Amino acid sequence: MDKIFTVDQARSLMPQVREHVDELVAIRADLAELAHDLNTAGFSALGGIPEAKAFEARIAEILSWFEDQGIEVKGIAPVLVDFPAELGGVSVRLCWIEGEAGLAWYHRSELGFPGRRRLP
Repeated sequence: MDKIFTVDQARSLMPQVREHVDELVAIRADLAELAHDLNTAGFSALGGIPEAKAFEARIAEILSWFEDQGIEVKGIAPVLVDFPAELGGVSVRLCWIEGEAGLAWYHRSELGFPGRRRLP
């Protein structure tokens, strides 16, 4: 069975979520720069194909951490995560996007991001 979070449980994980997201954002930027440099100039100060593969592997490891916690990653640029939850007997996702100060939004599970509302 999929994990169902309370608001408090999800918020208690936010420091770890932010640590993983900070690392993911840094690796995402390095990988983008490396790929651009290799495609345009044929070389990069960040390395070559082996370094790109290492960046990709680390991204996969970080994404696995989210999966292991029961957190759904909906995007990585920007990073968007959902915590499955229930509010008032309705299936929802507690929703956080890169750059937000804290976990303050939710949406009904079937509506996705366009249905976001502030947590009561």
